[in-house]
Amino acid sequence: MAEVAAVILAAGQGTRMRSSLPKVLHPVAGVPMVLWPIRNAQALGASPIVLVVGVGAEAVEQTVGDQVFYAQQAERLGTGHAALQAREQLLGRSDAVLVLYGDMPNLTLETLQRLVATHLEKHPAITLLSVLADDSMGFGRVVRDGQGHARAIVEEAVATPEVLALRELNCGIYCFDAAWLWKRLPDVTPTPPKNEYYLTDMVGLAVADGLPVEVVTIRDVSEVQGVNTRAHLARSERIMRARICEQLMVSGVTLIDPATTYVDAGVQVGQDTVIQPNTHLRGQTVIGARCVIGPNSIIDNARIGVNCEIVASVLEGELVEEDVHIGPFAHLRPGAHLAKGVHMGNFGEVKNAHLGEGVKMGHMSYIGDAEVGAGTNIGAGTVTCNYDGAQKQRTVIGENAFIGSGTMLVAPVTVGAKAVVGAGSVVTRNVPAETLVYGVPARAQRKLGEVEDEDHCPT
Repeated sequence: MAEVAAVILAAGQGTRMRSSLPKVLHPVAGVPMVLWPIRNAQALGASPIVLVVGVGAEAVEQTVGDQVFYAQQAERLGTGHAALQAREQLLGRSDAVLVLYGDMPNLTLETLQRLVATHLEKHPAITLLSVLADDSMGFGRVVRDGQGHARAIVEEAVATPEVLALRELNCGIYCFDAAWLWKRLPDVTPTPPKNEYYLTDMVGLAVADGLPVEVVTIRDVSEVQGVNTRAHLARSERIMRARICEQLMVSGVTLIDPATTYVDAGVQVGQDTVIQPNTHLRGQTVIGARCVIGPNSIIDNARIGVNCEIVASVLEGELVEEDVHIGPFAHLRPGAHLAKGVHMGNFGEVKNAHLGEGVKMGHMSYIGDAEVGAGTNIGAGTVTCNYDGAQKQRTVIGENAFIGSGTMLVAPVTVGAKAVVGAGSVVTRNVPAETLVYGVPARAQRKLGEVEDEDHCPT
């Protein structure tokens, strides 16, 4: 039998979000909100984990997948009723049950480790999490007796002035003795005026049974502020982003202005990399050491090697090897692969193309559906005309070729190694290796190295 199982309550409608997306699927730091408590429960070793779903259950299950079990709460009758839906799946399968919420993404693993460790050490009926705060946030108050033992949780709506003056707030996070929880949870009675069943009443039941209630108290209110509105979502995003930025700086990454640096939870950044202001690092992006990223860059699910510089550019799902310079104002679209030492100038765009080692790609160029050999020079304004109106076609350029400025390469077409294409050419036919072509349409003038005809102008 497992020591700890987990129930995560995620059945709420989230009407104040005013969204067609279930509340718990709104992302925080690039991660759907509900995955934060699931990850914490997994990190604690909790098993089984039951996610209680209701509104938008199908979408939630599609996002979360098979990493948890599911229980349905058809009617939303309070937290006690929600937790009870997991009873059948968890009865007799753990010593303790941890209760978490799908809309509380900022709760840290360290806090939960303290809560669970206290419960497993002292074996009370309940170990609850409280926070000391001047702003009640509408939370219930933890009421203690003269010896400091928790005796009740009183909701704000029914609290006396004396209870309202208390600063210790109930966070709604509990670790229960499993056998006692499943025995006594059905005894919770509905609370007026909504006639809902609340987990807070379990404290009173434990006291009535003569069983101890332990409390773990924190002081960081940001951990336990839930998300019910878009404003709350923005607040949680700021909290999580600040934590991620702090972790990056501790690991040896320089953030010029953390307040304007936006990093998703799945991002990895190497030591001595510098992140300039207004840079967004998204998804599963991996950035090597000693890079300079930004300012004003968006890097989305990209892999970037060491010693790269990316200035005011957008990268989407591509591979950039070491010693690459990009931008400013460049755009790498999915399928782009820039090899070692590539230089990609301002206002350039690469899509589904491989630029070989040491390629120089001039500004205002578009290279799409192409293979460009090592050492090749792509002049400013070069365009691979890859779409014929029905399907994409591919361009192949050999090593150490020279493509003059303003060239149109009409795919499918191949330019051989060490070929030279004169400025302003429109290439509609394959160009042999080591051949000079120019014109509209481009024609072969001579093999490079041959004596030039005086009637023909070089590039």
